[in-house]
Amino acid sequence: MNGSTDSTVRLTAWVQGRVQGVGFRWWTRARALELGLVGQARNLPDGRVAVTAEGDRGACERLLGLLKGGATPGNVTTVTESWSEATGTFSGFAEA
Repeated sequence: MNGSTDSTVRLTAWVQGRVQGVGFRWWTRARALELGLVGQARNLPDGRVAVTAEGDRGACERLLGLLKGGATPGNVTTVTESWSEATGTFSGFAEA
């Protein structure tokens, strides 16, 4: 049906460092929306932020680069990533 399905992916990234209480989820949401992605950024009990983004693979890779870059709020020390097929369960991008 859609010829671009191969390029639609799900990125899950676990961001470690000082990333809670510093506007990190809001910043991530703004960047994801600018890139045309859907998903969520949510705080985890262990202090990490879990970012789930779906959309064009290139846009997800760009978001991952931004998460790893030095311009984020707070202080990112480690980003662990996982790639999978998009599920289509998100509409918009939420701070959860």
